[in-house]
Amino acid sequence: MNALTSTRLRIVHSEAATGFGGQEHRILKEMRGMRDRGHHLEAICQPGSGLAARLSQDGFQVHEVPMDGMVNYSTGIWRIRRILRDGRFDVLNTHSRRDTVIAALAARIVRTPLIVRTRHLAKPPGSLWSYTGLPHKVIAISGYVAQQLLDRGVSQNDLELVFTAVPPMERAPSSTLREELRIPDEAVVVCCVGHLRPQKGHDLLLPAIARLFAGGADVHLVLAGEGSQLANLKQMSVALGCESRVHFLGRRNDINNVLSGSDIFALATEFEALGTSFIEASACGLPVVGTNVGGVPEVIKHGETGLLVPFGDVSALADSLGRLIGDQELRRRMGEAGRAYIHGERKFTVSGMATAMEGAYLRWLAQLRRR
Repeated sequence: MNALTSTRLRIVHSEAATGFGGQEHRILKEMRGMRDRGHHLEAICQPGSGLAARLSQDGFQVHEVPMDGMVNYSTGIWRIRRILRDGRFDVLNTHSRRDTVIAALAARIVRTPLIVRTRHLAKPPGSLWSYTGLPHKVIAISGYVAQQLLDRGVSQNDLELVFTAVPPMERAPSSTLREELRIPDEAVVVCCVGHLRPQKGHDLLLPAIARLFAGGADVHLVLAGEGSQLANLKQMSVALGCESRVHFLGRRNDINNVLSGSDIFALATEFEALGTSFIEASACGLPVVGTNVGGVPEVIKHGETGLLVPFGDVSALADSLGRLIGDQELRRRMGEAGRAYIHGERKFTVSGMATAMEGAYLRWLAQLRRR
């Protein structure tokens, strides 16, 4: 038993999504952190999902239950009911609407002591049934998400804010990025890490970079990630005449190496619940440029650790990037401030996230047992 806590909880997470994005990465990090604190963790996932594979590789027990479609809705409830009954779990933590209406209903049937729903998305929640009807309590991953839940009618007493954290990151003493891409040492590298989806704003970042390149800036844009917009973005870079300065890396497993070879991080996202990519970039000492949307202002201190611009304003985006590209001292100062901010806030660490989750679970369990 880990000496960090005197109560060992049995916790099972459920997730119906089959891909592996920010939401699933949060679940993985949270389960690792809670396991490090001495708790028992299992998961319920769809067969063949990215999260199931990652959790299994990490040594967690994963129960694979199909959840898509009406047939799997009814059979899923009874299969998960059996998993919960046999596992004698203290906590079920759901994450998406589908697994909530299936797993939380099963948990109600077997009377799992605590059912928690984590809200990961930046858009306003729909039906409250999957937040206040089936679960007992709700976790929000940012202050922005918490306020949306409160505005929708979730009680403050049933809500806890626990930020999504990142593993420890530092700027590496050296990087292979420039050598790999044949970028001269004197050029300024702007990098962006994220899925190539329409809402991530890569189609705004490209014209901003093209404008700076046309104005004489010695700048390269590095895009790490894969997604549905890859072909469109490559065509756009050619149409803008900046294809020689835009580098598409695809999916990378060496994000620290990419960040450490860059000078500025930028992401012109349309909406974001929090923005862990900004946290990672700041942790590596990069000044960041982001949009003033969602939870992004909770991780970027405008004028101190980076610059915020309105979403969709290419001119403001180009101006902010140009300001940093042309001022090495400003880049250094903002990068150091960002690194100090992220490393100085325990809420952005996996151990801090796990401690906060543990505290919420234990407090809520005590409340429910007194009823």
